[in-house]
Amino acid sequence: MSSHGTRGISRFAMEIVVAGATAALGVAVCYGSTEAGAGWTEMGPDAGYFPFYVGLLIVVGSVMNILLAVKRHRKLGETLLDARRIKSVASFLLPLVAYAAVSSFLGLYVGTALYIACAMHFQGKYKWWIALPSGLAVAAFFFVVFEMGFKVPLLKGPVEAWFGIY
Repeated sequence: MSSHGTRGISRFAMEIVVAGATAALGVAVCYGSTEAGAGWTEMGPDAGYFPFYVGLLIVVGSVMNILLAVKRHRKLGETLLDARRIKSVASFLLPLVAYAAVSSFLGLYVGTALYIACAMHFQGKYKWWIALPSGLAVAAFFFVVFEMGFKVPLLKGPVEAWFGIY
């Protein structure tokens, strides 16, 4: 699908950005591994030996992706994200960012209840009297599964403290 005349983010640009980001991650893994010891001792591999080579594979794969993107760029001029697609992505990405922010202050259970309720109401067009109890039910389900079933405490906020749930 070629769209030379439209404005937006090209597929080529995104491929280069993502490959560059994964290459940077690979370099960070390699660097961190050398601080932990990436060599071989008489007792076997140091703690950073295997992570170093995993990081190296990430870097090599990223470089290959960049080379493939450059090779394909001569043939393709397609737009990956135009204004319509950016709006669609933002309609799901921004609520997730809000969920992360709210959860960091109010805890995961309150954040989950609000996220589910708001997503159902604003994106799914459900009535509030259906969306809000659904969000609360999902948060309660997660509480029972994680806190009681698996004994894994998740981030709590002031609402749980008010109820005496620590």
